[in-house]
Amino acid sequence: MIYLKDDEIIKENTACALGLFDGVHRGHQLVIAKACDHKNQGLRSAVFTFKTQTVTTKGNNGSIEMILTDSGKYRRIEKMGVDYLYSPDFEKYRDMSCEDFVKKVLKEKLNCKVVVCGTDFRFGKAARGDHNILQELGEKYGIKVEVVRQLCDNNGVISSTVIRSAIRAGEIEIANSMLGYTFFMELAVEHGRMIARKLEHPTINQRIPQTQVLPKFGVYCTRVLIGQKQYAGVTNVGVKPTFGMHTSPLAETYIIGYKGDLYGKTVEVRYDHFIREERKFDDPQELKKQINEDTRQAQQYYKGTGAMLNE
Repeated sequence: MIYLKDDEIIKENTACALGLFDGVHRGHQLVIAKACDHKNQGLRSAVFTFKTQTVTTKGNNGSIEMILTDSGKYRRIEKMGVDYLYSPDFEKYRDMSCEDFVKKVLKEKLNCKVVVCGTDFRFGKAARGDHNILQELGEKYGIKVEVVRQLCDNNGVISSTVIRSAIRAGEIEIANSMLGYTFFMELAVEHGRMIARKLEHPTINQRIPQTQVLPKFGVYCTRVLIGQKQYAGVTNVGVKPTFGMHTSPLAETYIIGYKGDLYGKTVEVRYDHFIREERKFDDPQELKKQINEDTRQAQQYYKGTGAMLNE
């Protein structure tokens, strides 16, 4: 996939998917896939998406809590076979008129013959443009516009807003079903206070940034990717109330069967199942007993799912 710079243009004719694609969920995947389908007509596939971390407003909300980092978003888009990606800062185009966006960006820069978007796509200054205006301007500039209706499953309409709500509520299976992949956080491993090591369960500590959607505080069955291997894990998301720590939220993971040193490395942890809420224990030994039980539950869970794990 070619990452287009601000001063570059595409010379080949393209079919371009438009959207923030902040979770690259199943609905987003459908929009991108329809753009890629036009390869059969000799069009190269492209995606226009703002850097999520630069978007400070969407609808009536303030900053967006990211389901995926921008690097994670780009990797998922690339896996879909997209030829070109243009992902500028939101500030660069936030005050551009709807017509200028179609003329200068879609026609002149991205050389679009077809664009694909969802029914909730907005563009132009103050988000004045919708898919109807896009179709009107597309006719003027020789661009065919295809609009994809929102996708639904048994849990309702698939949207980033619903997915965030499910993650915050600990309903991780619902989030994963809507995403079409397993929700994950890819974070740096920090040095902790070695408390878990003293309890014979050494863990990795990963601080969760404020820009990331925050899973419900509690314990999860997780899979931890280390190199080409995948390990079962038990992850506690929270603030370690047993030890009276006043900290920003951490993801603390006991990696079952792993004994290496991961300090300073970036590790991907995938969230599969919510076990229990975070709670304060009266003493460390009671906590140790609970960790043993959480580990047993995680092992049983992955045994039941048949997931391929390194032991």
